[in-house]
Amino acid sequence: MSRVYNFSAGPAVLPEPVLKEVAEEMMDYNGTGMSVMEMSHRSAAFQQIIDEAEQDLRDLMNIPDNYKVLFLQGGASQQFAMIPMNLMKNKVADYIVTGQWAKKAYQEAQKYGKANKIASSEDKTFSYIPDCSDLPISPDADYVYICENNTIYGTKFKELPNTKGKLLVSDVSSCFLSEPVDVSRYGIIYGGVQKNIGPAGMVIVIIREDLITEDVLPGTPTMLTYKTHADAGSLYNTPNAYCIYVCGKVFKWLKAMGGLEEMKRRNEEKAKILYDFLDSSSLFKGTVVAKDRSLMNVPFVTGDKELDAKFVKEATAAGLVNLKGHRTVGGMRASIYNAMPREGVEALVAFMKKFEEENA
Repeated sequence: MSRVYNFSAGPAVLPEPVLKEVAEEMMDYNGTGMSVMEMSHRSAAFQQIIDEAEQDLRDLMNIPDNYKVLFLQGGASQQFAMIPMNLMKNKVADYIVTGQWAKKAYQEAQKYGKANKIASSEDKTFSYIPDCSDLPISPDADYVYICENNTIYGTKFKELPNTKGKLLVSDVSSCFLSEPVDVSRYGIIYGGVQKNIGPAGMVIVIIREDLITEDVLPGTPTMLTYKTHADAGSLYNTPNAYCIYVCGKVFKWLKAMGGLEEMKRRNEEKAKILYDFLDSSSLFKGTVVAKDRSLMNVPFVTGDKELDAKFVKEATAAGLVNLKGHRTVGGMRASIYNAMPREGVEALVAFMKKFEEENA
């Protein structure tokens, strides 16, 4: 069986050079005579792995010195609680709801204080990003929360909201490392790694140091306090060691590819191939307002559920897998993360053209 083109939204495609390198080191990492899977997280060999991973990420994103990088378990979803537990000093936070994950974060925050939904695109099935230039920001809000790229709905904030001086917290799970970002504009920028960076099972949290305090909500578990992990260099307990190792490999791959400017260029090029076809197609159409389209996740439909199902089935047989859309949107979705080669997108478009001709 040869490799397929995997359009899964996450866990998702990883760079082939990374997979090969990891395979080669499976039995013996760097002369240690063991796999990283078997290695003590307290060993010098692992300390070097985590230190290098952090440094490479700092280099890639130009992370300022006054931000900590935390490699945590619990995925992005655990951050939905961890953020209010650690940041809700006034017990007030503003949420911009542009998809399922922002909505879940907003619902979770209601357990810890007053969460205000200050903007939403739910009225049109999250198919656009609302205007965030002049929002009703709460005067006593502890932070403003967004999900920057909406995996399910294929939308992306092209401009950050005007938070009127309030702290910005952003979930970047599905656009992590897809383009350069100015980390200094965020209080916290975080993401699950299983979409664009590594295997499932970890979240990376980049947090400004002044937000890491002992002043958290009463009853906050030790494990859900940022200070616990920051003080211990992400090694308070046994971390997801193997995931950190693979993410570190991906960071090195990204550096070798030319960094985030180059990834942005490649990602724009790949997305354009697919969007240009969708805009010219008589059968397929994209579901997102053009100006808010994601470079990472591209939902599209034929308008006929049976035809959609036929397309997914035939595409799978042709080695183009995981194209079924999320149940709330239906249709199809192609996730074209950093590791998806241009050839994969070209193969998808060629298949779509053929399918359109056969089913016109």
